[in-house]
Amino acid sequence: MIKNSRHTDSRARKALLPFLSTTLSTICLILPQISAAAGPNSSVDYNYDINPFVDWIEEASDEKGIPGAALAVVSREGIMHMQTWGVKSVRETELVTADSIFRIASMSKTFAGTAATLLVDQHLQSWDSRMSDLFPELHIGTGSSSSGITLKHIVSHSSGLMPHSYSNLLDDGVLYDSIKPKFDEIPTVCRPGQCYGYQNVIFSLIADVVEQSTGESYEKYLYEQIFKPLGMVTATVGLEPYLEDPEATLPHRQVRGNWRTTTTNPAYYSAAPAAGINASIFDMSMWIRANLGAFPEVLPEDFLSELHEPIIATPRGNYFNRWSGLEKAYYATGWRVFDYKGLRVIHHGGGVRGYRSEMAFVPDANIGMVLLFNAESNLANDVVPAFLDNLIELH
Repeated sequence: MIKNSRHTDSRARKALLPFLSTTLSTICLILPQISAAAGPNSSVDYNYDINPFVDWIEEASDEKGIPGAALAVVSREGIMHMQTWGVKSVRETELVTADSIFRIASMSKTFAGTAATLLVDQHLQSWDSRMSDLFPELHIGTGSSSSGITLKHIVSHSSGLMPHSYSNLLDDGVLYDSIKPKFDEIPTVCRPGQCYGYQNVIFSLIADVVEQSTGESYEKYLYEQIFKPLGMVTATVGLEPYLEDPEATLPHRQVRGNWRTTTTNPAYYSAAPAAGINASIFDMSMWIRANLGAFPEVLPEDFLSELHEPIIATPRGNYFNRWSGLEKAYYATGWRVFDYKGLRVIHHGGGVRGYRSEMAFVPDANIGMVLLFNAESNLANDVVPAFLDNLIELH
């Protein structure tokens, strides 16, 4: 794999130099501060030497021949490390940079959860708002208890509906608006709030709630409330911005042992809260920093506490539940939360045709990581535990 610049000049950074508290040119100043910035309840001595973790990613990615990758490790104070590898497409030679655009897939849910929390914070909605009240013409679930599904149930995947309802239709290219009339056929498996069931289609009702509550599009709301205030100037929502962006990477799948570019499924873009965001590694570094508390004028401390508070336990069976150090796992408001070898970790991963991504941060340690691949590789499954193990392995 081609090793690209660690200090790529960026259209985002050039536009944001007055805004940023720390730029890549002053990266060395962050490391001495970071331990002191750890949470007050922390009793762990953390290892902030991330070089072994970075070396592991490079070697593992090279071994698998992954076309392109982008990594950021951050603290509240700034970017500790940003690096890109490889190419935007195996059909060309253009390198991945800090500006290169990836589909972040299900990591989009973290933005949707934040948008819903903003609606509540702005007194435009309540967590107890029922979907049946907001959309009387829309019938959800086969059981009578499903009429009690609230906004909080939607953002936490605790609607009581069969997990992954109609994700198969998205896989087949059926758009969200064409699936909505079938919501009344989704099996109700428990009362709302009583069981966890991960969703893509039902989760995307968040966009409908945003649009009804504000009178503006979901895309515009994210831009005005999140992207622009946080300086995520290259982040977008939807298929068209992705196709029109010259910085967009292409998706890749393995075919007979070789990486090949593949097609893009527009249906997952139609379920924008679930999987519709495009972003660069620089954009995502700002997002992790914001969730660590770097920009309280945008996302205050009490707001983040609510956002990251566990709501419902998640059962075993998902890839993250198979990590040997995992103790307990939950879903919060658009975020996963788990305990790993004594660490409280906030996490989400993403995967859509031709892309994989992972991000995680440890508030008590004041550190976070995000990794983007323009390829479907199970290597992404190992990234978070490798990052966490490095954090608690003292040298």
